[in-house]
Amino acid sequence: MNQTALPHAPAAPPNAELATFGPVHLDVTDADRSLAFWRDRVGLQLRGTDDGALSLGTEDETLLVLHPGATSPARRGHAGLYHLAIHLPNEAEFARVLARLFDRRTFMSPTDHVFSKAIYLDDPDGLGLEFTLETPERLRSVRMTPTGPEVIDADGRRRSGRDPLDVREVLSHLPDGGLDRPLPAGTKIGHVHLHVGDIASNRRFYGDGLGFVLANDFGSGVDFHANGRFKHRMAINVWQGVAPRSRPPAPPPCGTSRSASTAPGASRPRSSASAAGRRTPTGTSCATRPATRWC
Repeated sequence: MNQTALPHAPAAPPNAELATFGPVHLDVTDADRSLAFWRDRVGLQLRGTDDGALSLGTEDETLLVLHPGATSPARRGHAGLYHLAIHLPNEAEFARVLARLFDRRTFMSPTDHVFSKAIYLDDPDGLGLEFTLETPERLRSVRMTPTGPEVIDADGRRRSGRDPLDVREVLSHLPDGGLDRPLPAGTKIGHVHLHVGDIASNRRFYGDGLGFVLANDFGSGVDFHANGRFKHRMAINVWQGVAPRSRPPAPPPCGTSRSASTAPGASRPRSSASAAGRRTPTGTSCATRPATRWC
């Protein structure tokens, strides 16, 4: 297979991210209900509407586009979105999100992955959302064992990587009582995790096709990174079963994200067959564009 670099590539600094995510598009059943969740509970701002679609994000950037018209909530047994992850820029803003979710009496699962602090919850249609604070400096190593992943933290302690988050410690960083403040500039879509029908074809697509770098292969799931310190930018799994049903005929149910845009770094060689505008092996639309800056 011929390899080619995109023209006019800037020199990449060491550990520069090779890809960033653009807006993630989701099909939802009820526009008003979804807007109330993503704006009032999550903290995104409504940036505009276009033919019924709702664009939400920070003051500076669109992170999410909601498309009303889905016929049912998310279904088990289908390939599609497991969760999208909104990454916060610092401890204070992560604490603000956690405090707001507690204040809104939200059902959630705060989890300590060591390499990140995470808060898991579902939207009204059962679509998965993760809030993430990247903490790669707390991780020494991770490897697969017969009983599952073994995580060693920076102090050499063996951890499960799935411990309950110390919410008191997190909330100690809350800067003020402004729980209604929207998510700030610097918030981003930091990773996407998908249910897929098989590992092999999707590993080729996201690795060879889009240029993500393999981080870990756990058999039933794979993590990819984008060259930076944080090693979890794209993930796939077969936890809905091998070869589950993919996208049904339109209009679809929830959980089948309409598209997820990535911006591969221009200095990374990629296949001459561009991944722009292609569908993933499980039917999710994916568009790419050259990166204009290093993040």
